[in-house]
Amino acid sequence: MDTVSIRDLKKEMKKSMDDSRYEHTLGVMYTSAALAMRYGYDIDRAQLAGLLHDCAKCMPNAKKLKTAEKNGLEISELERKNPFMLHAKVGELLARKKYDIDDEEVLGAIRWHTTGRPNMSLLEKIVYVADYIEPKREKAPNLKEVRQLAFINLDQALLKILEDTLGYLGDSEDVDTMTKATYDFYKRDQKDELPE
Repeated sequence: MDTVSIRDLKKEMKKSMDDSRYEHTLGVMYTSAALAMRYGYDIDRAQLAGLLHDCAKCMPNAKKLKTAEKNGLEISELERKNPFMLHAKVGELLARKKYDIDDEEVLGAIRWHTTGRPNMSLLEKIVYVADYIEPKREKAPNLKEVRQLAFINLDQALLKILEDTLGYLGDSEDVDTMTKATYDFYKRDQKDELPE
């Protein structure tokens, strides 16, 4: 585990988030731990990634953009128009620089928790799915089905979330290209696993 304890980080998150974001964060942390138990992943690292996944979410949008620019983060045109979408990239940066996290898997899980990416690590999948299914989530489509699926087949749950997200966004310009690339990757991956 990194130099910062989960207990200390919880206090930090409570200070930097509004109440509903903090409750969501705890939900993601505990759900990540449950999925880690199910899939044989390190529980402490899963909790750490879940706890920090939204560490930049409550930062004002103008500050997210300024922080991303100042630190040379890649900013898409979509993110420039919608700086709230930068919270995962800026969150990875905060985790590294402010909270002294040097575990690349944990940092990757923070970085990719909103869009996913092709060929995700187990921890990246865990946090991505936990963010969608945590107990305080109510409005996501097919939530009951996805929650059950998450503990049966993580890749199928991931694909279902991506499918529902893209279905919800439709032809909107607000679809991040990485979300589509992730969906295409896992859709192909699932097809490859089907028996002939």
